[in-house]
Amino acid sequence: MNELRYQRILLKLGGEALAGPNGYGIDPHQAEVVAGKIKEVKDLGVDIAIVIGAGNLWRGKDGLAHGMDRTTADHIGMLATVMNALALKDALERAGVETRVQTAIEMRAIAEPYIRGRAIRHLEKGRVVIMGAGTGNPYFTTDTAAALRAMEIDAEVLIKATKVDGVYEEDPTVNPNARKFDRLTFLEALNLRVGVMDSTAITLCMDNDLPIIVANLWQEGALVRIVRGEPVGTMIYH
Repeated sequence: MNELRYQRILLKLGGEALAGPNGYGIDPHQAEVVAGKIKEVKDLGVDIAIVIGAGNLWRGKDGLAHGMDRTTADHIGMLATVMNALALKDALERAGVETRVQTAIEMRAIAEPYIRGRAIRHLEKGRVVIMGAGTGNPYFTTDTAAALRAMEIDAEVLIKATKVDGVYEEDPTVNPNARKFDRLTFLEALNLRVGVMDSTAITLCMDNDLPIIVANLWQEGALVRIVRGEPVGTMIYH
């Protein structure tokens, strides 16, 4: 077995990772597939914390387009992330991975409140921790929540798992000849206004020297290769 490059990671998943063929809702089969990929990494002895989005259930911009209050729209999104967290927890535990869900908005009947020390203790005991409800505050994305939580738990890298295999100079679905970047500095990523992560999250990682790796979740063995230090996707760092 190759030596591990990263012992503790924060994995940022989009809610779409759990969606069915129509791109909406929670598909139990997709949850099982994602759980299997996480288990592969967990079985190597890596500490894993997860922040998941809600794009498969709710997009706040749709509410805003109809005049919805921004804070209300964001609160709905936070609750949707908890639904995804519970679905992923169930899939992980059925795969034999002990998992805890913690939420930034208290809902003790279904999940623990997020407490930094408790989250770290779960990781030390070999449990996966899924962190729901974003930061608990409106106007902050789940990308920013992932960056914040990664630093709070002393993660060594933030892995942004997407449907594309890295950062491109243009949208590769529009321009198949778009150039892919293997490495970017934080400032380059900010200047490029990369669409895979918002500027607040990138700035937070830059200010705290936390590297980001953008990779394709669905690429076979991608997460395992990342924790072993192999070049995968795009690394954003100083």
